[in-house]
Amino acid sequence: MKVLVIGGGGREHALAWALKKSARVSEVVCMPGNAGIAELARCVPVAVTDLEGTLALVEREQPGLVVIGPEVPLALGVVDLLEKRGVRVFGPTADAAQLESSKAFAKEFMRRFDIPTAAYAVCRSVADVEHELKDFASQVVVKADGLAAGKGVVMCESHRETLEAAGQMFDGVVTGEPIGQLVIEETLVGPEISFFAVCDGTHAATLGVAQDHKRVGEGDTGPNTGGMGAYSTDSLVTPDMIEWLRVNVAQKVVDGMRSEGMPFVGVLFCGMMLTPDGPKVLEFNTRFGDPETQALMLRLETDLLTVFEAAIDGRIDSLPIRMKRGASVCVIAASGGYPGSYTSGKAITGVPVPSSDEVVFHSGTAIKDGQLVTAGGRVLAVTAAAATLEDALHKAYGALAGIRFEGMQYRRDIAWRALKN
Repeated sequence: MKVLVIGGGGREHALAWALKKSARVSEVVCMPGNAGIAELARCVPVAVTDLEGTLALVEREQPGLVVIGPEVPLALGVVDLLEKRGVRVFGPTADAAQLESSKAFAKEFMRRFDIPTAAYAVCRSVADVEHELKDFASQVVVKADGLAAGKGVVMCESHRETLEAAGQMFDGVVTGEPIGQLVIEETLVGPEISFFAVCDGTHAATLGVAQDHKRVGEGDTGPNTGGMGAYSTDSLVTPDMIEWLRVNVAQKVVDGMRSEGMPFVGVLFCGMMLTPDGPKVLEFNTRFGDPETQALMLRLETDLLTVFEAAIDGRIDSLPIRMKRGASVCVIAASGGYPGSYTSGKAITGVPVPSSDEVVFHSGTAIKDGQLVTAGGRVLAVTAAAATLEDALHKAYGALAGIRFEGMQYRRDIAWRALKN
């Protein structure tokens, strides 16, 4: 079977790598792809926002399955367009993707279906924010309502900071364009985890659990990024907690979406805070996370194509999804200056040959004059799996030691909480 993967980052490289291992996959095509993906798939230069170009590509290639990586084409309705043409596609419709594309929709949905989350208010002006703040403590989180490419969340230490952040969001200073509404919510405290469930519109099945590292600096300092690394272990959370999250969060989402006429098919990413009052949802993503996917794909034993087909066919509850025992880690090598301004086009050397338990996934790379070069803020996702977390970290950082490009930065403390505990 020919499979088309839409996207061009480290997440899509990991998905393409996992799909390529399936005995039933004859070819992987990726749009637009990157230099690393091009080593195992045929890349076609079509932007993920180009819906007409996507439809033309699908018509030309006739893939047996289309897999959507990023959130933007989901929000634009690419799944709706493909399904109308009889194409088998893994991912939610635009209506179902509102769980990610609208923070206000997600919060109000959670309230309707009794899914634990932080106290919140939806605001459409600074005056609304000022009015609602009387019910909040000094520390408040401000979230832009729509997709904001990782720039739509501001942590505030006072009500004054909250009003300033809200004003800047409404004016477009934070996200690049004015917004119509935002969400303010209480600040939650506790360990954060990423829980992934594969959903078929009726059932939610656990895929895996990982922990992301959002801050650019070691010790979780500095500004937020798209993710500087992640790890997944057998002991990250207990089996009982994993099942609680499946039943009380993911399955409630699936049931609620189905009851409202928006069946959810795809991967549901539940960003959870394990607070002293119990687990609470920070956010939903309606697609695979990045860099968590890189770590999870190295542990996945079940054929990924089989997982996607079971979800599309409404039988994910009958498919055992198995993960390798042990641990996996992903460490991001980023451009100097990221998440602020940075320069691309820097020559990359020393990338090792991949193996079954050690792969350098490409997040932002290109080929220029025959040379592998940087082409993004996050450049490489150095990923390894082993029987123990310590061994997986040793492998990943060992591979990183040989990689070079001007300005390269990476965190040297991925999984520090797990090692400390």
